Formats: sequence, structure tokens, C-alpha cells
Amino acid sequence: MPILVMKFGGTSVATLDRIKRAAKRVGVEVAKGYDVIVIVSAMAGETNKLVGFVGETSPLYDAREYDAIVSSGENVTAGLMALTLQEMDVPARSWQGWQVPVSTNSAHSAARIEEIPTDNISSKFAEGMRVAVVAGFQGVSPEGRITTLGRGGSDTTAVAFAAAFGAERCDIYTDVDGVYTTDPRVSNKARKLEKIAFEEMLELASLGAKVLQTRSVELAMRYNVKLRVLSSFEEQSDEAGTLVCDEEEVMENRPVSGIAYSRDEAKMTLVSVADRPGIAASIFGPLAEAGVNVDMIIQNIAEEGRTDMTFSCPIDQVKRAEKALSEAKARGEINYHDLVADTEVAKVSAVGIGMRSQSGVAAKMFQTLRDEGINIKVIATSEIKISVLIDRKYMELAVQALHDAFELEKA
Repeated sequence: MPILVMKFGGTSVATLDRIKRAAKRVGVEVAKGYDVIVIVSAMAGETNKLVGFVGETSPLYDAREYDAIVSSGENVTAGLMALTLQEMDVPARSWQGWQVPVSTNSAHSAARIEEIPTDNISSKFAEGMRVAVVAGFQGVSPEGRITTLGRGGSDTTAVAFAAAFGAERCDIYTDVDGVYTTDPRVSNKARKLEKIAFEEMLELASLGAKVLQTRSVELAMRYNVKLRVLSSFEEQSDEAGTLVCDEEEVMENRPVSGIAYSRDEAKMTLVSVADRPGIAASIFGPLAEAGVNVDMIIQNIAEEGRTDMTFSCPIDQVKRAEKALSEAKARGEINYHDLVADTEVAKVSAVGIGMRSQSGVAAKMFQTLRDEGINIKVIATSEIKISVLIDRKYMELAVQALHDAFELEKA
């Protein structure tokens, strides 16, 4: 039988009633003739509670025990979902990550999936099981220890299973009914997209859109897994939600498909750095080693052998960046006059595959911001996106103005 992967996020399985609602959706797909692999998250709030327990017990915790604790929430959901399906006379069985097994590397709390063998689950399908309920977010290391894939890792689990089993589609059930042109909470003109290209979704996810985890979109693009984002709280049809697919399948070819934002950004500037070969490596090497995720980078024109270097990073990594750079300065690797951190900024981005073939997007974006009196602090571009760093107090205004300027409310 064809295989369908269905993933239910924490809000979709937050209570026993919601688990029953999700199980009914699974039953509908089984009735259509699918063997179904259901990937479940922990019930809403459960993972945060477990993380809190770890922090209270051991601030400098052992990452292996952290994974053993925080992964337990998915086990509960998987078992409850399997029991609910059995009560509906649907042959179902729960699976923990180690039972599949979902083989990962040893990077606890941020593990990468290396292999998902299909033999165990496929043999049970052959014996008459119709639904395999798999605990998302989990894996097993080469040492035999439980690993976790990082927050939002159940999305990655779902896509990885869809790729491994050659699933017809991977449906991601969440608390929103699809991918929108921007956050509906910021602009009431936001429009749900019927389809969006993998590359656009990847950019939107990495730039602040919370609908899908970035790694899950990367996997889907690599293995050409069709993703559908749906609401678990609304009635469904075959055309419901948003399909994330190949660029060739997207009929709309607008220059801009969506406006994303991230409010938790910081701008850091190294003032008066020696302008010499290798200075960038001396700065960003220590930052990388400290685990600082650097995004936008600007180097000013040098004067008298000195220059300024500006970069952006998540606001919760500012202290880590300051420590790494001050230690590099103390070691004599870099020499700068001052380090200035601006933590009152936000990033706003326009994304669209149509930028490849249509000019004038940057001009329209910058003119729109100018007309609203919004000053741009940093600019970064790629083939299909333009991002700007602005004062955080203007973030919502910028999103609304750009959404209007590119007429994204129109189908």
C-alpha cells in the first residue's frame, strides 16, 4: 500500500481530546488505503517543563541525561496515540526512536539523522499493522544512547521518514492552516499560499517564519519530499493547507512571495580593527568556535590601516560573542578599539524566486522603507531574498508597508 507520513505538533496533541481528533484524521487516511507513519511531538508545554526540571536539577547538566529526560514527552504521546487508534479498531503500534532505529550522530541535543532503516516497520506493515506511531525528535547514537534533534526536531523526523519510506506525501499538522505571505498577527492582509517552492520556504524558515523547522525543509528539498502544512483544528479537503514543492510546480512567479521578520536580532560592531589579510578569519573563527550564528556582515572602507566590522547575530548570543571576541583580543589575535552591541534591532526580509528574473525588487523595497521614514542599518542579499536590519520599533510598520508595496494580498 502507498505510505503517507502525518506529523502532529504539540498543540495538535495537547489534550486527550486533541489526540482523538488527530487519530480520526489518521483513520480517514487509512480508510483511503494508506499505510500511515504518524510522527508525534510531546504534548504542548511538556518539553519546556522537562527542560525546566533539568535546569533546576543540574545547571551544568550532562547532555546525555538531558536527552534522556526531554525525549520522554514524545514517548507518552506516541503511546496514547497508538491506544486511541486501537480503540478505533485501527491496527497501530507505537515506536520509540531506538526501536526503529533512527540512527544519529553523537551530538546530543542537536543530533543529525544518519540512517532510518525501513525493515522493522515495513515488516509490521506486511503483517497487518496499518499505523506506526513514531516518537518524533528522537534518535539513537552509535554508543546506544538516546539523542534528540533540537527544538522543532519532529518536523525533521517526519521528513526523514517520508524520504526513507518513499512516502507519497508528508503532512505537517500544526496550529496554522498553511504558509502565509507574512505573519497574520502583524498584517491582516496576509494571504495563505496554495503552493510555495522549497527554496522560498527554506529562506522564510531561516529568516523567522515559525511554520517549519529549517532542517526539515532542507531535507525535503534534498530528497524531493512533498510537504503539506495543514491545521489540525479545521475541516480538511484534498486542497487544504499549503504544499511545499519543486519550483516547477508553483504557478505564481511573483518577484516576492513573502515577508519574514525576526525581532530577536542584535547588531555588533568592532570599532577600529586593523585592516590586514586574515582579519575576518581572526574575528569570525572565535565566534564560530563559540557557537555564535553570524548572519549579516559589513566591513567599512579602511582609513589609515583601520576599519570597522559589523555583523548581526541572535540577541541571546550577544554575551557569548562578547566573551569570544574579548578573549581573542586578550590572546593578541585581534586588536580593536571598542565593541558596540545594539540589541534594539529587527530583521525584515523579502523572499521570492521571481527575484531571479525580475529587476527592481531592491529599489522598491528601499523606497518603501524610505517613504515610511525607516532607516536601514544593514543590508544582506541572496539570489531570492533581501534582508535589512532596522530599529525594532519600526518592525511591524516595515512588514505591513512591504506587504502592501508588493501587493501580496492579491492572488
